[in-house]
Amino acid sequence: MPARAIALSCGEPAGVGPELAQKAWEALGPSLPFFWIGDPSHLPQGCPVTMIERPDQATGAAGLPVLAHPMPGPLTPGTPNPAHAQGVIDAIARGVDLVRSGAASALCTAPINKKALQDGAGFAHPGHTEYLAALTGTPRVVMMLASDQLRVVPATIHLPLRDVPDALTRELLSDTIRITYAGLIRDFAIPAPRIAIAGLNPHAGEGGNMGHEELDLIAPLVAELRSEGMNLTGPISADTMFHTGARALYDAAICMYHDQALIPIKTLDFDRGVNVTLGLPIVRTSPDHGTALDIAGRGVANPNSLIEALKMAARMAEART
Repeated sequence: MPARAIALSCGEPAGVGPELAQKAWEALGPSLPFFWIGDPSHLPQGCPVTMIERPDQATGAAGLPVLAHPMPGPLTPGTPNPAHAQGVIDAIARGVDLVRSGAASALCTAPINKKALQDGAGFAHPGHTEYLAALTGTPRVVMMLASDQLRVVPATIHLPLRDVPDALTRELLSDTIRITYAGLIRDFAIPAPRIAIAGLNPHAGEGGNMGHEELDLIAPLVAELRSEGMNLTGPISADTMFHTGARALYDAAICMYHDQALIPIKTLDFDRGVNVTLGLPIVRTSPDHGTALDIAGRGVANPNSLIEALKMAARMAEART
C-alpha cells in the first residue's frame, strides 16, 4: 500500500457518506490509511475520531482521521442543507490540492447530491467527473466502473438513448479507447491491455441489417487503432460479451452507452463496484452508488463499495509510483 494516506472527501453530509466513512475505517483500520475531509459534527454520534492537521498524521490514528472542514448550519440526515453546498464543493477541491501537492496519495470521493449543490451553490458541473476535470485542467476524462470481475467504460454516459448515435463521434470513441488503454497501463499495471469494443446495435449491426454505426464508425476505428499496436477486439455483439468465458478474454470492455456498460457490472458485483476516473493527473475513485438519502442516518448503509473504492485507490496509487 502507498506510504501516503488517501483523501476521502465528505460528499453530501445528509446522505450516507458520514456513516460509511466510519464503517470503512472500522473495517480497514491501520491496514489502509485514509483521512476524511469534512465537518466532524456530521459524523455519527459515538464515531471514534482523531483530529489531524496534516495528511501524514492519519497513519496509525486511534480513530477515524479527520481533517476538519467546518460547514455552517444544522445537519438533518436525509435532507440536504443548502448551507452545506459550498463546503462540499470545497472539500473536493481541497482533496485534489492535497493529492496534487503529494501530501495524499489518491482521492476517494463520497457521493454528492448534484441538485443540492446546484441549489445551494450554483454548481455548474454535471457531476464529480466533470468538476475534477475542470479542477485539473484535463480536457477529456473517462468514467470506468470496475470490480474484481469486470471493468467497463461507457463511451457516452448520461444521455437519452435517442441522442447516443449522434453523440458517438469518431473523436469521442477514439479518445475513450486511448484513455482507457493508457489508464490500464498506468493505473492498473497491465502492460499490454486487451480491450473489447461493443457494437451499438443488436448483433453489432448484423452486417448493416440493424444499423450502420458498426460498419461506418466502430469497425474502421478499431482496425486503425489495432494497426498502432493496441490489442482490440470488436465491434462485438453486447449480448455475448459478459458471460464468464468472454470476460476472461479482455481486461476492459468499452460500451457505447450507459446501460450497456452498467447493467452487467451491477448484475455481477452490485455492492463492490467502483467508479474510477481515467485520464486525470491524480488517482480518483468513488463508490458506485448515490447519497441514499432515504436510509441516511439509520446505520444500515452497506460500506462495501466505499471500502473497495479505497482499496482500489491504494492499488492505483501504488501502480503510479
